[in-house]
Amino acid sequence: MSITVEPVSDAVGARVTNIDLREDMSPEIFKAVHQAMMDYQVLVFPGQEFNEEEQVRFTAHFGELGGRNRKVPTAEGDRVAHPGIMLISNIRKDGKPIGSLPDGEMMFHSDGAYAKRPFRYTLLYAIEIPSVGGNTKFANMYKAYDALPEEMKTRLADARAEQVYYAGSVQKDKPSDSLTGQRLHPLFIAHEETGRTSLYASRLITTRIDDLPEAESDEILEQLCDIGERNEFVYEHVWTPGDFVMWDNRCTNHARTDFSQGERRLLRRTTVMGVDPVAATAQAA
Repeated sequence: MSITVEPVSDAVGARVTNIDLREDMSPEIFKAVHQAMMDYQVLVFPGQEFNEEEQVRFTAHFGELGGRNRKVPTAEGDRVAHPGIMLISNIRKDGKPIGSLPDGEMMFHSDGAYAKRPFRYTLLYAIEIPSVGGNTKFANMYKAYDALPEEMKTRLADARAEQVYYAGSVQKDKPSDSLTGQRLHPLFIAHEETGRTSLYASRLITTRIDDLPEAESDEILEQLCDIGERNEFVYEHVWTPGDFVMWDNRCTNHARTDFSQGERRLLRRTTVMGVDPVAATAQAA
C-alpha cells in the first residue's frame, strides 16, 4: 500500500489519503508521511476515526509527546487520560468550558514558541464542528522569510525576538492571569531537518525584537506579521468531523476564524516536542 499526497493550495499543505492512522505504520509508510511533512508543512488526513489512545500512539511515532505548560489547573481535568491531551472546545459543563481556547477568533501564532523547546508538531483531530466558521488558517513562514526585503534580512540576521504567552489567550490585548512562558528565540531560524530558513514571529506571541527601541521594534514586527499573513502564503482549512491535521510549528503559523458560541466545537490536540531553535546564521556558519 502507498499513500496518496495531493497539494491543497499553492501556499502550504497537502491532503493525504489511502491511510488509516489507527494502524501501525510500516517504515516505508512512515518515511512517506515524514517526507510529505517536510515537503508541505501541513498534512490533512480526512475521514479518520480514532480514540485518544490511538491518537497518542500515532503522535509518538514522531518523537517525544508534548505536555501541558500550565501553572493553573487545565480545563480538561480528568476528562482526558493522557496529560499531553488538550481539548479545544467551547462546550460548557456547569457553565465552564470542558476544554481550552473556547471562543472566538484567534490570532496567528506558533505553538510553544514561548518555551525553550517549542513543539515540533501539533496534531489536531476534529470531533464536533460548527456549521460555519472555526476554520484554521496556516501561514507558510518559509515563504514569508523569502518575501522579506533583502535589506531587512541583512539587518535582522542575528536578531532575537521575545515570545510571550498567557494560558488560553486568543488575542494579544486580552491576556489571562496565567503567564505560560516567555523566551527569546532567533527571529530567523534554521529548520534542523530541511536546513531552510523560516521567519519565527507571530502576531499573538511575539512581543518585541531584542535590543531595539520599542517604537522601532513594534513597527518592524507589524511589517513582519503583515508579510507573514499575506493571502498568497495562507491556506484556510474548513474542518469536517474526522479530519486529522498535522503541522510543523518550525515553519508555519496558524490562526482561527470566528464562529458562533451557539454551536458546539470540539477538537483533540496532541503535540511533539522540538528543540531549542537555532539561528539561520549559526547554521550557515
